[in-house]
Amino acid sequence: MRIWLLRLALLTPAGTASHLPLTGIAPGQVELYELAPAPALPAIKARSAILLDLDSGKTLFARDPHGAFPPASLTKVMTALTALDLLRLDQVVVVPASINQLPWDSTRMGVWAGERLTVRELMYGLFLNSGNDAAVTLSEAAMPRAAFVARMNAKAAALGMGDSHFANPIGLDDAGLYTSAADLAKAAIELRSRFPEVAAMATVPAMTLPATATHHVLKLYNLNELIRTYRGATGLKTGWTGRAGGCLIATANRDGRHLLAVVLGSPRVFEEAATVLDYGFAVSPA
Repeated sequence: MRIWLLRLALLTPAGTASHLPLTGIAPGQVELYELAPAPALPAIKARSAILLDLDSGKTLFARDPHGAFPPASLTKVMTALTALDLLRLDQVVVVPASINQLPWDSTRMGVWAGERLTVRELMYGLFLNSGNDAAVTLSEAAMPRAAFVARMNAKAAALGMGDSHFANPIGLDDAGLYTSAADLAKAAIELRSRFPEVAAMATVPAMTLPATATHHVLKLYNLNELIRTYRGATGLKTGWTGRAGGCLIATANRDGRHLLAVVLGSPRVFEEAATVLDYGFAVSPA
């Protein structure tokens, strides 16, 4: 709905026509004010979405924000939060042989079983390439897989993520893996607040981890197209599976404003996330 004109009629009672109102407008005249049209709500096909103003904490837009949906690799934000409670960024860990059992179409950072990397290097692989091999390595370096997943769910409960349940640290489709846009926003805010160095990794378009004595050279590329195409984009995490569709946690800063959008189940996730962010920057700050 668009609001175009506000009409104010300033009428002078009979007997006082010789006196002008304090406004200086002649009696009986109508003053017209033209207002800017309100921004149209985002026209998106995503199953679920939420847009937050991070400065005020206000929700600017929502579509089924508490609906339970598969999150694909957005799961890895929880993987990172859980691992960072247990591992130091400069800690060196070993890539397990279990990465060789990952599905053939897995996204990978490209590590080999038996190599040794720092947790920091693996976090780059997690957030840029969305590496399933990085997620498995981080989780198994912390504790056995089942215990790690249990800790992910305990972490989610502690953050008030009542719509969520995690079944693996990767985001592979599973009946026991679901969450909501609102819950993923909470996880993203926690990552930005507690681990800003890790959240900042998601702003890097591409990088090369040089070869060391313990691992080969690794060329990483950020799968988040908005980092290269959307002005002010700062992250954060991509995801896609056949069941989940396109999923994205998108953050962006413009003119001193900081927004966070979560889009789930989108057929054109980067385009629709940009549409949601555009709407947020068009509306007045809370």
